Amino acid sequence: MAPSLVGTTTEVTTSSTYKLTFGKYKETDGTSIDRDVETGKKGNNAAKYLHYLPTWNPEERYPPLEPFEHYEHGKDADPSFPNLLPPGTSVTDLTPTIGSEVKGIQLSSLSDAGKDELALYVAQRKVVAFRNQDFADLPISEALHHGSYFGRHHIHPTSGVPEGYPEIQLVHRGEGDKAKEEMLRYHTTTVAWHSDATYEQQPPGTTFLYILNKPDTGGDTLFVDAVQAYRRLSPLFQERLHGLKATHSGIEQVNAAAIRASIKRREPVVNEHPIVRTHPATGEKALFVNDQFTREILGMKKEESDAILQFLYNHMAFGADFQARIKWEEGTVVVWDNRVTQHTALANWENGQRRHLARITPQAERPYETPFDG
Repeated sequence: MAPSLVGTTTEVTTSSTYKLTFGKYKETDGTSIDRDVETGKKGNNAAKYLHYLPTWNPEERYPPLEPFEHYEHGKDADPSFPNLLPPGTSVTDLTPTIGSEVKGIQLSSLSDAGKDELALYVAQRKVVAFRNQDFADLPISEALHHGSYFGRHHIHPTSGVPEGYPEIQLVHRGEGDKAKEEMLRYHTTTVAWHSDATYEQQPPGTTFLYILNKPDTGGDTLFVDAVQAYRRLSPLFQERLHGLKATHSGIEQVNAAAIRASIKRREPVVNEHPIVRTHPATGEKALFVNDQFTREILGMKKEESDAILQFLYNHMAFGADFQARIKWEEGTVVVWDNRVTQHTALANWENGQRRHLARITPQAERPYETPFDG
């Protein structure tokens, strides 16, 4: 039977939105569940990092984001990566064009030169899994300090955050959470390809995601190489895409949160971005549209716009030969470049296990395009 909610209703937003309650969760037959136990605040299945459990402050509101001057540190990097990948570091490439796994260095100990190299290396490899990291055990303020080198922190309009740290976005599904089952009532898959917050005038760039709790198996994250996706197109089609812009909307995300009685930290925005953007450090061109936030191509009729956008979405979603799969391990920090990738979580774990991650999301430059070069 459908439950009724008692107490404060809150919400977690990943690729979809769902409800959590802190306090009591009351079934219609009168029984109740202690949600402090189910969400991990106490009990045998408590979260490993209680200070990272999500909170929502309904009084927390922010003004519209103002433009800022982003500095791309990847342009300053030594391309031989002596500070990021010194002798003794283990590097395994997951595919030829996207995805690497690195062991033997500590991200929190990098010098500024090492951070410059990190920005370039991640831009080149698109997504990198750094193993045996200490990010989760650092004070949250220190983790944020390391991330701030790469840009202004993005504060998500609806996501749960650790208390007092709105710059951290949490991806949390607690013990016994039914969001996957609810999603699969209406969809055949939990896959939802997207780039983060592309509705912002200056969407995120170098992005950090680190694991706090993981299920025994499942819950991997897939990434697609948007540079390779662009290169796979015919020159004639590439040329046609150049000069086109599309709208990216955050309205639907905020509206979905409102329906579920969640918070709205800022008014939602719509921005226009080129369909083909250029990376400032590598000069590579990448497709920059995604099914979650892109709405229409400017200057085209709806049927024309829908046909082109759907082709591009399918092209990237089905491009298994330019995708990488990241398997989470304890102590993993995954760093990716949101400008040249899309990603999706896989909600395929069983037995209602906890999956809990924290994201640091520095914003980058306003997307721009350089001329078609054949």
